Amino acid sequence: MVESTEAKNEFIMRVSLRKAKASSKSRRTDSGIGVLKSEVSKHMRVPIENIWIDPKVNEKIWERGRKKITGKIEIRVVKLSEDSAEVILPQQ
Repeated sequence: MVESTEAKNEFIMRVSLRKAKASSKSRRTDSGIGVLKSEVSKHMRVPIENIWIDPKVNEKIWERGRKKITGKIEIRVVKLSEDSAEVILPQQ
């Protein structure tokens, strides 16, 4: 999705998904996506609606199932413009 010439700001972040464990067991991974988006929104200063999450990041969060969410995840965030950001895995 992103090419190196388009990227203005690029950050490697480690996001704690521990806040998602406060929700019910059957919704932990769902709320983990919301926690991820809110942390990226806070640090990159973009609206939550304009954050795009790569399917591989989604699969990484969902790999242990709906009830057993991972504690933290390392991501690379690329700010494309003033109001949009992309979340990808750092290996890509």
